[in-house]
Amino acid sequence: MSTPTQSGNSMIARIAALIFSLVLNACGNALSITSNFGSGIWTASAVNMHAAFGLDVGLLLFLIGLVNAITNQLLIRRLDLPRFIGEVLFVLCFSYFVDLFTAGFTMLGVSQLPWVIRMILSMVGVSTFCVAISIYQRANIFMHPNDDTTNILRFMYLKGNATASQLIDFVPPIIIMIITFTITHQVLAVNVGTFYSFLMNGILIATADRLVFPKLVHNFKVKK
Repeated sequence: MSTPTQSGNSMIARIAALIFSLVLNACGNALSITSNFGSGIWTASAVNMHAAFGLDVGLLLFLIGLVNAITNQLLIRRLDLPRFIGEVLFVLCFSYFVDLFTAGFTMLGVSQLPWVIRMILSMVGVSTFCVAISIYQRANIFMHPNDDTTNILRFMYLKGNATASQLIDFVPPIIIMIITFTITHQVLAVNVGTFYSFLMNGILIATADRLVFPKLVHNFKVKK
């Protein structure tokens, strides 16, 4: 189990890891979206809110990120404006790259592939964004607010347990989809990829911590 380290990485290494993982995360999410075999559970909750209330999915994802960023300020029990601004900027950049990759995968005909291949690609997409989450959580400059939530839960409240932090983080989107189901009487964007994400996110992130760029340590420090 990974724990925060005192040594840390150089800022250049952390910035390089952040940029790489941001793009990788967008690529993985776009692949799971384009394969149309289930996406991450937070994305699925946005799709279901779109069906229930008619708001644009992109806007809903941004609002979800904004709420997560505010929640993080409460969880760390202090005001950290650079962290808040960085997370909002991350959401904006992330959304832009998701659009680019989604358009690219659509042009390549991913959505038209046989269902078995699309199911596999959906799980590849989930695995890809889990690796990305591991990288930028370890770099810890700024990240998607939702992933910062799991990072904070993991190290400030759950003694480094990545799986437990991910499972707790899944509770709000599940509640959202239960509420939207009472309105629309359907559950959208939930398929094999979503269940794979639900079961494997924490395990994949913890595994990537050990195997992917292992010299990138957890640059997470709790301010007392």
